[in-house]
Amino acid sequence: MEQALERWCTPLQLACRLEAEAGFGDLQGRRDRFSGFIDTSLAAPPDGLEPPEQQQLAALARDFGGYGALALAGRQSLVRRLRQALHELRRRRQEVRPVGPPHLRLGPPDAAVLPPAGVPRGLDPQTPLGEVAGIGPKTATRLAALGLLVVRDLVHHYPRDYLDYAHLVRIAALEPGRTATIVATVRRCHAFGSPRNPNLAILELQVQDVTGRLRVTRFFAGRRFSSPGWLKAQQRLYPVGATVAVSGLVKDSPYGPCFADPLLEVLEAPGAPVRSERIGRFVPVYALTEGLSGETLARAIAAVLPAASRWPDPLPEPLRLELGLPRRGEALLGLHRPADREELQRCRRRLVFDEFLLLQLALGQRRERLRRSPAPPLLLPSDGEDLVSRFLDLLPFPLTGAQNRVLAEIRADMERPQPMARLVQGDVGSGKTVVALAALLGAIAAGCQGALMAPTEVLAAQHFHKLAGWLPQLDVSIELLTGSTPARRRRQVLQDLANGQVKLLVGTHALLEDPVQFDRLGLVVVDEQHRFGVRQRNRLLAKGLQPHLLTMTATPIPRTLALSIHGDLDLSQIDELPPGRTPIRTRLLRGSERAGAWELVRQEVTKGQRAYVVLPLVEESEKLDLRSAVEVHRHLDEEVFPELTVGLLHGRMTGEEKQRAISAFQEGRSQVLVSTTVVEVGVDVPEASVMVIEHAERFGLAQLHQLRGRVGRGAAASHCLLLHEGDNAMARQRLELLARSGDGFEIAEMDLRLRGPGQVLGTRQSGLPDLALASLSDDGAVLEEARLAARRILAEDPELARHPHLREALEAQRRRSVEAAQLN
Repeated sequence: MEQALERWCTPLQLACRLEAEAGFGDLQGRRDRFSGFIDTSLAAPPDGLEPPEQQQLAALARDFGGYGALALAGRQSLVRRLRQALHELRRRRQEVRPVGPPHLRLGPPDAAVLPPAGVPRGLDPQTPLGEVAGIGPKTATRLAALGLLVVRDLVHHYPRDYLDYAHLVRIAALEPGRTATIVATVRRCHAFGSPRNPNLAILELQVQDVTGRLRVTRFFAGRRFSSPGWLKAQQRLYPVGATVAVSGLVKDSPYGPCFADPLLEVLEAPGAPVRSERIGRFVPVYALTEGLSGETLARAIAAVLPAASRWPDPLPEPLRLELGLPRRGEALLGLHRPADREELQRCRRRLVFDEFLLLQLALGQRRERLRRSPAPPLLLPSDGEDLVSRFLDLLPFPLTGAQNRVLAEIRADMERPQPMARLVQGDVGSGKTVVALAALLGAIAAGCQGALMAPTEVLAAQHFHKLAGWLPQLDVSIELLTGSTPARRRRQVLQDLANGQVKLLVGTHALLEDPVQFDRLGLVVVDEQHRFGVRQRNRLLAKGLQPHLLTMTATPIPRTLALSIHGDLDLSQIDELPPGRTPIRTRLLRGSERAGAWELVRQEVTKGQRAYVVLPLVEESEKLDLRSAVEVHRHLDEEVFPELTVGLLHGRMTGEEKQRAISAFQEGRSQVLVSTTVVEVGVDVPEASVMVIEHAERFGLAQLHQLRGRVGRGAAASHCLLLHEGDNAMARQRLELLARSGDGFEIAEMDLRLRGPGQVLGTRQSGLPDLALASLSDDGAVLEEARLAARRILAEDPELARHPHLREALEAQRRRSVEAAQLN
């Protein structure tokens, strides 16, 4: 259609031009006059025209039938109408071809950020920065404020973000909120002093490309910029017709898109390369400190990068090629000076792999050392099976399939001559404690002692009271040891423990203290594993010959996090809830709907149920506008529920006070318990059917899921009400996920993605080394690759004797971890 229209229009337009040049005299051609040719052509237009277009051409054909009788002005008007009609026809039919982005050649950067001549190329990773040419003592002092002391520290001070000035666009395609670079021609330049501020100069350019025009403005603060000579010099820098590259953040203005504080460079010619270190490039953004500018830091990094790029690559060459990873030196250069986003991702993947590989090698070596240690195989005597069977017969319910499977895995581990190291994960209420007790009884039946360590006195005491109801029926002695145990009682317990009379000891971290000595410790069970560090765990293990270790957590840990923190442990999962657990209805309420929450509590208490009210603080904080446990307890006790007994539980109470508060709630002497997160783990009251969580936005999702698990343990329908303040959309989105889902692992994955591993686990106790680049929520695939690679390397070379550079990197990481622990 377009080609046919072109063939039809071109002769008509040529005829109109010739008629106009001849003075509109109805030019005579070889066959016909101008008017006859036009009339004949308009009567046979090409196919595919719209009806209005056909009508317009038919009207013009009728008018051209009387062209010879028209005066000169009439002829001129008619020809002009025809030419306009033909132009519009062609314009509407022509395909609109999008204009591609501009081209910009990147030349070598300005000398300002290149390493100075004479920089030693053989810099060692441990070379102090003050000894590096191009950095000097003054800059080294400022770098030390960021913890950057030696060359290795500086090379691994990775950018925290990048400005994407490599995003090349045309003026018409500028998007507010994005960084971009345009290449355009200067149409006008004006430099002048601000009429309102004598110390402010303004440079204003009018630039244009094939898609449109744009005003580019820069401001210069300072009296020296306001001098007429400086202003004239600026105008000479940007002559009309010059090609200029402009980079910056695009923002909206009343006149359309514009650049905020743009970077400008005049190109020597339209196709000449840009020499700026920033314009048209991926620009790294680093964490800084007072007195240290981005340019100074960039120069310091540029001074050491050439040497760092030649350090030995710790990764074996065949493995590097197999995984398609760049060399480490190339990756370091590409991360600090990426050419584009693809190169950045490729180089980042290599450095993330290195971080995960060192982590997995350290965990793998720790695991192998543990497996090489001999441990007493806990073989059940022929009649020892009766102890575990008698315990299972005492239970009012059968074990679930998942519980039986995990118990079988534990028993198989305990019968080997290598120490067990297993982590049991299970959602709230999945029955981990019963499995752990069955394992402990198996150890006792094999002639050993067992230890159960809990993170809080509340949980330790609850474990003890629950077990004390079962074990005397099995003729198994059990004792409790916490920081609150009286001195006389403590001495007796320690004596009975040392001579073997106490078969099972339940306690807190008090079990780690030196006076605690076992006669023959065979199995250690650690509850809420993530609350104990690796060193604390090892102190307890050192008290036995080499006891088996079973750790438990009710905090669902995403697979990537479990591999990172517990890679030295085998993993078991109780993924089935016991029958009879009632689903918990979870609802979001605004703070203004608090009265409805109290009404639900009153209704449930009337039915004989009980309720928790959980808060994040013990006492009022001047800095945070949060309701405290003490204040809410007073308000509920005196004003809202004067007819009920309202208890109070928080971490600053003594162990005895906590136990009294919990006992009163368990026995029904208090119907409402106001608490901080002390109730997060372990407090088990089947009659509790309501939990109200104040300031729910202040808690992590995994923690809220743990708290919610305190209700729904009986037959009654249970409720969890999340009261939240403020209008933070992200916080509300998190809480809506919790209200929708009861799957602890889905919730934990989201918590990891939103808050990071440090907050999910508690940074101090996690035992997780600092990951400068790697993200446990985004780099799971790379972690899997690194784990498999670490296993292959350790299978062939357990001590890394044939991998000296890997061994050196691992030792350096261990030294840094020890130093960091000492500082903490």
